[in-house]
Amino acid sequence: MLAAQTAPLLPLSVIVPVRNEAHNLARCLQSLQGAGEVYVVDSQSTDETVAIAQSYGAKVVQFHYAGGWPKKRQWAMDTLPLAHDWILLLDADEALTPELAEEIRAAIRDPKFDGYYLGLQLYFLGRRLRHSGASFDKLALFRRGRGHFECRLHNQDTTMADMEVHEHVMVDGEKRKLANPLLHYNVESLARYIQKHNEYSNWDARVWLDGESDAGLKPSLFGSQAQRRRLLRRIFIEVPGSAVAFFLYKYVFCLGFLDGIPGLIYCGLQGIQIFHIKAKVYELRQKRGL
Repeated sequence: MLAAQTAPLLPLSVIVPVRNEAHNLARCLQSLQGAGEVYVVDSQSTDETVAIAQSYGAKVVQFHYAGGWPKKRQWAMDTLPLAHDWILLLDADEALTPELAEEIRAAIRDPKFDGYYLGLQLYFLGRRLRHSGASFDKLALFRRGRGHFECRLHNQDTTMADMEVHEHVMVDGEKRKLANPLLHYNVESLARYIQKHNEYSNWDARVWLDGESDAGLKPSLFGSQAQRRRLLRRIFIEVPGSAVAFFLYKYVFCLGFLDGIPGLIYCGLQGIQIFHIKAKVYELRQKRGL
């Protein structure tokens, strides 16, 4: 079971969004032993995802997305009867280390902070990426009622993924970053990776054309890592030849070549993603006669 019969080691509510994550979920849930409660929010998986979640004592809830807002994780925060004062958002391909779990246990007792960034330690095709611009921080741990996802576009449809793509959590209050990393096994199947990122590029193209510019995080060179990444992404999308430029930025400037073949593939797919977004923006403009 995920939680002991006595007081949990980690008194928080964990939300894990899934769809056909049988190959990842056991590792994720194993790392959450001792959590107060774990909700696995499923999108009608056709593999063994639900059975695996139940075998670990997680509470399985089905999410049916018909477009619009909220999406999966914000819906879960708004709807589920969460029992604890702290929320941890974890993807099925992520896992806590014992050191991070202990750091979280201490951090949530500190009354000065309302949110914590977790730094991702990214593994891609079986190799840890130490370069390639693959260091990400995510605001995934926060007090219940103090955090919510930004909404960059209300009018979304089912081709744009049922989970928040590049929307970020906004927390009212003081925040800091924890020292220990969150393990992130980014891809074990390139086919699955490409399938998911096809949906992500649908979302990106629509946000580029129709996004609500006054919503959420503002691109800024001097803001958080998420704000700097958003600014960088905006610059690259606007620049001619940006798909190639983004690949070179990741592979050369960010030393992706030091990450071997997985680094080459990762940086290449990052550049291709920019190309897909720009192509879909062009397609949408053509359809609209812009």
